[in-house]
Amino acid sequence: MTAVERIPEIVQQLRDGFHSGVVRDIESRRVQLRSLRAMFVEQEDRLIDALVADVGKPRIEAYTTEIAFTINEIDHTLKHLDAWNKPTKIKVPITFKPGSATLRPEPLGTVCIIAPWNYPVQLLFAPLVPALAAGNTAVLKPSEVTPSVSALIEELVPRYFNASTVAVVTGAVDETTALLEQRFDHIFYTGNGKVGRVVMRAAAEHLTPVTLELGGKSPAIVAADANLEVAAKRIAWAKFLNAGQTCVAPDYVLVEESVEDQLVTALADAVTTFYGADPRQSDDYARIVNERHHERLMKLLDAGGYDATVIGGTGDRGSRYIAPTVLAGVKPDAAVMDDEIFGPILPVLTVGDIDEAIRFVNDREKPLALYAFSSDEDTLEHVVANTSAGGVTLNHAVLHLAVPDLPFGGVGESGMGSYHGKSGFDTFSHAKAVLDKPTRPDPALMYPPYTSMKQKILRKFL
Repeated sequence: MTAVERIPEIVQQLRDGFHSGVVRDIESRRVQLRSLRAMFVEQEDRLIDALVADVGKPRIEAYTTEIAFTINEIDHTLKHLDAWNKPTKIKVPITFKPGSATLRPEPLGTVCIIAPWNYPVQLLFAPLVPALAAGNTAVLKPSEVTPSVSALIEELVPRYFNASTVAVVTGAVDETTALLEQRFDHIFYTGNGKVGRVVMRAAAEHLTPVTLELGGKSPAIVAADANLEVAAKRIAWAKFLNAGQTCVAPDYVLVEESVEDQLVTALADAVTTFYGADPRQSDDYARIVNERHHERLMKLLDAGGYDATVIGGTGDRGSRYIAPTVLAGVKPDAAVMDDEIFGPILPVLTVGDIDEAIRFVNDREKPLALYAFSSDEDTLEHVVANTSAGGVTLNHAVLHLAVPDLPFGGVGESGMGSYHGKSGFDTFSHAKAVLDKPTRPDPALMYPPYTSMKQKILRKFL
């Protein structure tokens, strides 16, 4: 754990490093990105071991969603870095000619990246990729809820990075509070809205810009004409990945009433196909991060507000296990519909038609993600055009966040700002406007005294 009194010194060292130019030129940035890639490749087994210990992730899930995801982000960034960093020419009006204008990306300075516990490696280092690519120095704050991952990151980062380029601060509320008291040039936070408000208040003291990657109740809308078997498999896969502890997991399903029975049966079949008759024995099913969250989720099940448990509904506190659970006949005011579930519980609600589903979504806070399933392109377009969400995947779920050049972020209550690919580079850059005017000609028209003739000309052309 980082001593609170050391935090100002750590941040100042990073600020001094930025001003000394440690990541100013493109080649220096490439060196840092390659160093990060080397850390992921060389320390893959140790990182996965820590993820298994803290979150109970299946090893293949840990690899695909945390290790491979971040390596792909690094490779994509290295491939496109020169193009992203190139000045953009801007057309100037005829009245400003001769002259030329450009937008030039420049680094912000020293940034702070605060990660959550559900994907504690990816969500710490994926934002670091564009931060380094844009030429910033960075302090990383891993989650204290995943102590094995946090300790390993604290050990590894100094081995692969100079302390003036990337540093780690570990700890809980006191250390995070002290960190947020420092002045940064950008704060990137992933987590829940409650802490997001704390981050934003702290940032306001220094007028620091923020990116907030939050969450929300991401709906899956299933039309009567959808391929129900495929929709069920894809929803179940996305929901029960990491035992539902994914910010873009389908939080609930809105299905047209005429096909509810078919869908919930297909969802139950998908769960059995994926994890067997007893998911507790499956090597491919994760666990809840800690006993506090396990208790919270079991209370949601105990609170009722639904007609039937189609599958699952059981748990074991000692092993932090909750079975993949599908609830049918869920009422809109059920406890599971109050807040983001963030666990392996999938409520299914019926609607009369797609317009009712759209109204249901629009009556609530804007979600981080939205999923729609239909065989009719017009229906899908109708959903997209009449709802608001951070991102959308049609006839699948979750996958939009893995497309490198699709910006990933929330809207409204689900967050602000975005990253991945070029949008991440832009988030950690300032687009500096530059106008270049030659010294000749230098007409007297624009200077006082403003004669009546000058005024006539200026009024005509400006």
